[in-house]
Amino acid sequence: MTLMKLPPLDFEKPIAELEEKLADLKKHSRANDINFDHEVRRMEGKIEETKRAIYENLTAWQRVQIARHTARPYSLDYLQLSFSNFIELHGDRLYAEDRSMPGGFATIGSHKCAVIGHQKGRELKENIRRNFGCANPEGYRKALRLMQMAQKFGRPFVSLIDTPGAYPGVGAEERHISEAIAVNLREMMVLRTPTVAVVIGEGGSGGALGIGVADRVMMLENAYYSVISPEGCAAILWKHRKHAPEAAAALKLTARDLLDLKLIDGIIPEPLGGAHQDHAAAIANLKKAVLGQLDELSKIPTDDLLAQRYAKFRRVGEFAGDI
Repeated sequence: MTLMKLPPLDFEKPIAELEEKLADLKKHSRANDINFDHEVRRMEGKIEETKRAIYENLTAWQRVQIARHTARPYSLDYLQLSFSNFIELHGDRLYAEDRSMPGGFATIGSHKCAVIGHQKGRELKENIRRNFGCANPEGYRKALRLMQMAQKFGRPFVSLIDTPGAYPGVGAEERHISEAIAVNLREMMVLRTPTVAVVIGEGGSGGALGIGVADRVMMLENAYYSVISPEGCAAILWKHRKHAPEAAAALKLTARDLLDLKLIDGIIPEPLGGAHQDHAAAIANLKKAVLGQLDELSKIPTDDLLAQRYAKFRRVGEFAGDI
């Protein structure tokens, strides 16, 4: 996939400046036939050192910015390169097709499975077609249809989460978006087949949770998973979106935070700088992680799997005082 070069994020500007100086040095070397190999190696070492200093100490808000990067791999990228034999199925058999949530049957490794994911666009026309990755009720009902088909045919169900949230429009409310998500939460708890969910970018509120109740919930290293966006939280608590960085830290929405809180089951590493820096490596990491979980879950008897799933979600949260 060829992506146009995008401007660096604010915290990436020191890296961009060094890379620009390196490019100028190489250009000057070629133009004047002067050997600057020593200076080039020194500059490359400085760039690598700067990258590690920045990317290994990212704040929660910086990870949110990386999670939203338009050059990150999206669900269809993973479906094309991590999975094979993908056959897309359309429609919820009740109202319409939701292009923001493509899904169907596919194969990953030796596992034939049903898979669905949120899909964004990289330019305006495609984003409008995909509704900016915000699914309507029919998207969640299509997901439910695929879950039930997976159960019927004895195949595991895999979901790829990347949405700022379910679509909040009038039409979605008229067609009962909250009910569609609530039904999915209920049905995923009792689905008699292994389930794996991976947050690959944004994991926003019920829009993410609607396909996120799974035996194994994992996150890419720079993804985030939260009940509300940092901007929304800042607008409520601080009365201004400029406090989004503080809100991101308070929400504990990073993969490391959520693993420490035992709300997810694992973190999938990304290439240095984020998945958008190296699609092939990020996609290979996801495939390896999903295969590992499916290999493990496929050995567990169904009744034991359901009992473990129930216990897993019953453990979520902490309680104080008498209940």
